[in-house]
Amino acid sequence: MPESTLPATGNFTEHELSFNDFRQIVINDYRIGYESRQASILGRREVLTGKAKFGIFGDGKEVAQLAMAKAFKKGDWRAGYYRDQTFMFATGMSTLKEFFAQLYAHPDIEKDPASGGRQMNCHYATRFANPDGSMVNQAETMNCSADISTTGGHMPRLLGLAYASKLYRQNKELEGLKQFSVNGNEVAFGSIGNGATSEGIFLETFNAAGVLQVPMAISVWDDAYAISVPASLQTTKEDISEALRGFQREAGTNGYEIFKVRGWDYVALCETYAVAIEMCRTEHVPVLIHVTEITQPQGHSTSGSHERYKPAERLAWETEHDCLMQMRKWMINSAVITEAELDELEDAAKKHVRNSQREAWNELSAEIKAELEEGAALIEQLARHSSVKELGKVASSLRACVDPGRRDIVGAIRKALRLTAKEHQPERKALTDWLTEENKANKERYNSKLFSDTPLSPLHVKAIAAQYAHDAKMIDGREILNAAFDAAFERDERIVAFGEDVGAIGDVNQGFAGLQAKFGDLRITDTGIRESSIIGQGMGLAMRGLKPIAEIQYLDYWIWAITVLSDDIASLSYRTKGGQKAPLIVRTRGHRLEGIWHSGSPMGALLNALRGIHICVPRNMTQAAGMYNTLLQGDEPAIVIESLNGYRLKEKMPSNIGEFTVALGKAEVVKQGTDVTVVSYGSTLRIVEEAAVELSQMGINIEIIDPQTLYPFDLNHDCVNSLNKTNKLLVVDEDIPGGGSAYILQQVLEVQGGYSFLDSAPKTLCAKEHRPPYGSDGDYFTKPSVDDIIEAVYNIMHDSNPGKFPAIF
Repeated sequence: MPESTLPATGNFTEHELSFNDFRQIVINDYRIGYESRQASILGRREVLTGKAKFGIFGDGKEVAQLAMAKAFKKGDWRAGYYRDQTFMFATGMSTLKEFFAQLYAHPDIEKDPASGGRQMNCHYATRFANPDGSMVNQAETMNCSADISTTGGHMPRLLGLAYASKLYRQNKELEGLKQFSVNGNEVAFGSIGNGATSEGIFLETFNAAGVLQVPMAISVWDDAYAISVPASLQTTKEDISEALRGFQREAGTNGYEIFKVRGWDYVALCETYAVAIEMCRTEHVPVLIHVTEITQPQGHSTSGSHERYKPAERLAWETEHDCLMQMRKWMINSAVITEAELDELEDAAKKHVRNSQREAWNELSAEIKAELEEGAALIEQLARHSSVKELGKVASSLRACVDPGRRDIVGAIRKALRLTAKEHQPERKALTDWLTEENKANKERYNSKLFSDTPLSPLHVKAIAAQYAHDAKMIDGREILNAAFDAAFERDERIVAFGEDVGAIGDVNQGFAGLQAKFGDLRITDTGIRESSIIGQGMGLAMRGLKPIAEIQYLDYWIWAITVLSDDIASLSYRTKGGQKAPLIVRTRGHRLEGIWHSGSPMGALLNALRGIHICVPRNMTQAAGMYNTLLQGDEPAIVIESLNGYRLKEKMPSNIGEFTVALGKAEVVKQGTDVTVVSYGSTLRIVEEAAVELSQMGINIEIIDPQTLYPFDLNHDCVNSLNKTNKLLVVDEDIPGGGSAYILQQVLEVQGGYSFLDSAPKTLCAKEHRPPYGSDGDYFTKPSVDDIIEAVYNIMHDSNPGKFPAIF
C-alpha cells in the first residue's frame, strides 16, 4: 500500500500559521515518529523470530530527527549513521516498506533502493548515479550519501559534501553546474552517536571543518552510552559539546556555532534546528547540535539487551523521558489532540507498519517460493529417471524448508547434480541449465557493481599514444607531470587538487609548481596534516560532480586514511549496487627512497583492502601523466602511486601532453625476450631493465612486462602470452614476500592459465619482511637490487640448463 504519511518539511511559528495548520503539522510529525518506533519494535521481532539476520534501529531518537528533517531542503545532503530511520521517513528519502525490504535483504533495487539487499538495515542511500553514467539533478533532490557501519567513518565524507558547497559558492567558474548546486546554498547534515565522537576520525574532521568554514551541521545523538560503555569512560567532562567548547567561534575567529538541546523537547528541537541550519546555510559556518537526554528503548541492537549494563534508575529514567511519550504528553496538554484521537492514530499507525512489513516480506518470499517450486520440480523430475534414491529426499527436504532462501534452493540443486554426476539423462541437463541461469541472476544480485561499469568507466577511455617532436627535450619527470596537470586544469574547471604542501610550494616534488598562482587557491589548495579527512574531502566533492585529486604525501601514510579508502570509497559502488559513485583520484608517491616511512610499497595491503579502486603503478612520470589523463575522463576511483625516486630522472616531453592516455589494465612489453618472462612495475622495473643488459652479456634474453596497473591486471593476458614463449616466470616486487607478488602469481598462473606453460617453478624476488632501514646500504640489503635480479634470473636458467649455466656460488 502507498505511504500514508506526509514529509515533515517546513518549520513553523505560531504567528505564521493558523492553529489548525499548526495542529496538523504536529500530528503528522507524531504519526511519522510513532510509525518509526513501531517499525523498530516489529523489526526487532522479525530478527528474533529468524526472518531477518540482524537488526539495529533508531528508536529513542524520533523527535530530534523530526526536527532535523524540517530544516532539510532539496539539494541538501546527509552523511549519517544507522540510527536515522525517522529522519529518512520524515524527509521522504525512504519508506516503511523499503525499511523492511532492506531488513530482509531483498536484492532488488526497486524494493531496497539504498543497497539492493547488500547492507544491514538502517543503512541508507539515495540513488544519484544513472546506469548510463550520468548523474541526477542533485539540486532538485534530497540526497543521502551511502551509510557505513563504522560509526565515525562517514565523517570525512561529510566534510567533502559540505566543502563542495563552499566551492560552488565561491568559485564562479562552476556557476554553470546547476544540477549540482544552487549558489552553494546546500547544507551537509551529519549525525553521529556520542560514543563515536571519541574517535580520531571525528575529531580530525571536526577540526578541518572549522578551519575551512563549510556548511556542515553535525548532530550528536547522546544517549550517554556507547553500547555498554558510559560517557564517563569516553568523553572529557562526559559532555562532547563542553569538551569542544574551544571551537566556538568568537569575533574575528573561525570556528563553530555550538547548540545543546534535549532530545525529548519537541518545541525546543524545532527552534534549535531552524536557527542552527539557517545560520549554517547562509553564513557557511559549521554547527554542532548536541542532542542530549536521548534514550534507546530497545538497546544497541538485536545482539543483546541493555538491561545487562544499565542500572535500574537509568532504565526508569529512560522510560519516563522517552521522546515520544514526552511529545504525546505535550500534545495533549497543549490541546493539539485528545488522548482518544491519539489512541486512534496509534492504532492506525501500527496497522500501517504491519501492512508494510507484510508486503515487503511477501514480495521477497513469493519470488523465492516460485524459484523453489521450479527447482524442486526439476529435482523430482530427475528423480523419476535416476537410480539415485537420495534425490527424493533432497527434493522433499527443500520443500520442507521454513522461510527458505536462495541458498537452500541452489544448495539442493548442486547436491542433486553431485549425486548424479555419472548419469546423463535429459532431465539432468534441464537441471544444469536451470542452475546456470540462476547463477547468472545471483551474480547480478550479489556480486555485481564493484565498479560503476558505466559507459563512462575509465576502462572505456581510448588509449592515445604519447607523441614527440623530433627535437623533444629531455627534462625532469616532475616537469612532465606539472605540464600535464596544467593542461588538465585549463581544460576542465571541475578539477581541484588539495593535500599537504600541494598549494603554495606546488607539492614536495613540484608536480603542482606554480599552478596555484595560475588557477587560484580554491582549485589548488593546501591542507593540514589529516590524511583521513583529505580523502573524505575528495570523496564528497566527487559525489557532488567535481573532479578532485586528493594527495597523500607519501604512500606510507595511506594507513591513516584506510578507513575512508577501504570502508567507504572502495565499497561505495558495490554497497549501493551502482546507485552512487565517487570518482576520486588519490595521488601519492612511494617505492624506493630512504627509510622506514619513506619507501613504502605495500601493494599486497592495498590490493587486499581497496578492491573497488583502480591501483595504478606507473614506472615513470610520462606514464603517470597519461594515467591522470585517462582517469580524469572516467567515473571510477583510483590511486596513482608515482615513483618517488623518479621526479628528477630525465624523460622526453610529449607534444600532446594534455591528450595522450594510458589504458587501465593494459600491460606493456617493455623488452622482447625469449628465455624468462620478468614481470615488475614502478621503480623496480627500471632496475630490471638495468639487469637485462648484463644478463644479455651472459647469453640470457629476458622479456620484461610492465602491468602498469595492478588492479585491473593485464586484461589482454600479455603475461601468459609471454609465458607461452619463454616457459619461465620471475616476478620482481619490492613489497614483502607474498605481498603484491602473490597476487601477480595468482593472476598469471590461475586467472590467465599460465601454469600449463611453465617448464620450471615460478619464482618471486621481493623485499625483506621488514621495512627498509635508512641509507643506500639499507636499501641494497632490503629491496631487490640489480645483483639480486641478475642472479635470480640466472638461477632459473641454471635449473633449466645447468650445463650451459653452471652455478655461480
